[in-house]
Amino acid sequence: MQNVLNRRVMLAGLASSGFLPAAARGAVHAADRRGDWAWLEGNWKVEHRRLRRRLVQDSHWDRFTGTSAVWMTLGGLGTIDDNLLRLPGGDYRAVGIRAYDPAADRWSIWWLDGRNPTRIDPPVTGRLEGDTGTFTGSDRFEGRPIDVRFHWQGIHGSRPHWQQSFSPDGGASWEMNWENFFTRTRKIPAPLPLLPESDPGRAPDDWRFLAGRWTVRHRKLRKRLAGSRDWDEFGGTFVNWPTLGGNGNVGDNLMEAPTGDIRGVGFRAWDPATREWLSWWLDGRDPGRIGAPLRGRFVDGIGTYLSDDTHEGRPVKTRVTWSRITGRTARWEQAFSVDGGASWEVNWTSDFTRVA
Repeated sequence: MQNVLNRRVMLAGLASSGFLPAAARGAVHAADRRGDWAWLEGNWKVEHRRLRRRLVQDSHWDRFTGTSAVWMTLGGLGTIDDNLLRLPGGDYRAVGIRAYDPAADRWSIWWLDGRNPTRIDPPVTGRLEGDTGTFTGSDRFEGRPIDVRFHWQGIHGSRPHWQQSFSPDGGASWEMNWENFFTRTRKIPAPLPLLPESDPGRAPDDWRFLAGRWTVRHRKLRKRLAGSRDWDEFGGTFVNWPTLGGNGNVGDNLMEAPTGDIRGVGFRAWDPATREWLSWWLDGRDPGRIGAPLRGRFVDGIGTYLSDDTHEGRPVKTRVTWSRITGRTARWEQAFSVDGGASWEVNWTSDFTRVA
């Protein structure tokens, strides 16, 4: 759990209560996509072929290798892949994020480049059908608007194949500029090696304490910013692993709330320019959207992260703190402020106990 927990009701809960339109209810129940990316879980050797210059009719390709580790998240309705790419000009790391929206029956795919850790690329969306999958979206390249297409082939074979193409003319023509061939090296995912401690680009080891498996005891204020003293208490589980060579990490959450299970993925990346961590939250109840990140750092063993947000239409500041950190315990706390940070109302606490 790493960022502000959205206040939306789960789609499945809405469907069961009758508040979701019939078409959306059908989508929720008919399109169980939990197995869509199961074939990709694990570790892979990746052979890359990348066009040297894009959208200039270049014919020169660079070939290089890489590795990838892929985990399932959101109970099977999401994935995280951690990537090491050994480009001719030097290695870089990146994270891919996927989440499935039952109402739209579409997957969203985002990309976070470790060389520019403050920006998550706009998503491409689509679905897998049989042995292939196509995902499209819009972005900008060198200042000009483009359409982007990802295409997967042979996903159930021994060498799954991915291609990326750009279109500068609204999809009338496409230039394929990158392709990968995957060879499995491990079925159960294991984290990729961390950057060496001597690497000047390596982030502080602030989050080493969080890697592993945890049980969580949650205490959530029933109504926020209303003077409420009523709290819900419930359990949950949490799994965390490092990404970006240690300059990032990912946490997969299951929260057993009284109104129904809540799943979410939090992920972080180190910004060397500001020497701060950025922390995003992808809520399984709103899986087509990643909100703005919190920013902060650890000082004297306490991590404090801040952002601007809204709650029920009013602007608030959000503060998240990590404290009480030992080898086997930690506490996460979320608070809101409506007066610019002069006063804070704590609305959620989570106490972590290590399992492994």
